[in-house]
Amino acid sequence: MLSPEKEKTLQEKMERLGIREADIIERFVRSAGPGGQNVNKVATCVYLKHLPTGIEVKCQQERHQAMNRFFARRLLVQKIENAVLGKESEEQQRIQKVRRQKRRRSRRAKEKVLEIKHLQTRKKSERAKPDLSDY
Repeated sequence: MLSPEKEKTLQEKMERLGIREADIIERFVRSAGPGGQNVNKVATCVYLKHLPTGIEVKCQQERHQAMNRFFARRLLVQKIENAVLGKESEEQQRIQKVRRQKRRRSRRAKEKVLEIKHLQTRKKSERAKPDLSDY
């Protein structure tokens, strides 16, 4: 189900950010949606609230309460990290990277890229075997 390494990594991240289990309110709620009888009878949805920051998380990804507890904690840690670290957080860095990748190139940059492509085309065409059908 859940590897000890993943749990250990989560615990270390919580310690690094100063998140204590005592500061977290945990409730279990009945899930909704697919999952059959298990979901309808057992409270598998996990609700977490971090008291110092007021950040709330609800998770019902899996049919198992234990898995949802882990996922909810991971989501809570991620949200707190984004709130505390802001631009330095991993999530924010990833978002900035995607933005840079999608940003439109300037006209000069486009021309430079096209020039390189044309050079490569010329190189490859010179390398091609000569057509002997004309002789």
